[in-house]
Amino acid sequence: MDFKGSDTVPGPRAEDRLPQTTTAAAKIVIVGGFGVGKTTMVGAVSEIKPLTTEETMTQAGVGVDDDFGSDTKTATTVAMDFGRIRITDQVVLYLFGTPGQERFWFLWNGLFEGALGAVVLVDTRRLEVSYEVMGRLEEGGVPFVVAVNTFPDGPRYPLEDLRAALDLAPDVPIVECDARRRASSRDVLMTLMRFLHTLSLRGSLT
Repeated sequence: MDFKGSDTVPGPRAEDRLPQTTTAAAKIVIVGGFGVGKTTMVGAVSEIKPLTTEETMTQAGVGVDDDFGSDTKTATTVAMDFGRIRITDQVVLYLFGTPGQERFWFLWNGLFEGALGAVVLVDTRRLEVSYEVMGRLEEGGVPFVVAVNTFPDGPRYPLEDLRAALDLAPDVPIVECDARRRASSRDVLMTLMRFLHTLSLRGSLT
């Protein structure tokens, strides 16, 4: 479409505009290793069409990138995913999904900046990739909850066993979820918001 010579500048779609009742907004990051479901969660729960920066995986990444699940996964996030969801009529969450491939982790610090909290998505088939993710959040002082994405072929363990395996503090919430489902992903975000509210009452959240 050619807008030359026109005084009209295209704006956001009506369905993407913030409700007039909005009085507060918070930045939330969705983090985790490659292929754990971050893009899927943002897309499932966002009330607007999500912005994604997925690129096709190529031979250039062989031997460099994590290739787990590459027989079915053909694209990877290279910058971020972005979505938005209203928690109440007044409160809106801006969701930022981080890239999972390790060579893009240098972008994390910028995405963590200003974040109120985070969701760490975990795949029980590869728990080890979650350790550095949580370590980065702890170093940055970003509170987080852990969401175990229930892949059909992934082993299931009691949540308390997973808490021990991940060396989570007793007060850090850990829940199961299906990142493909809006209701399940929204429940994870509500768990995070309740946790952040608890921290604020304790004076642990600044």
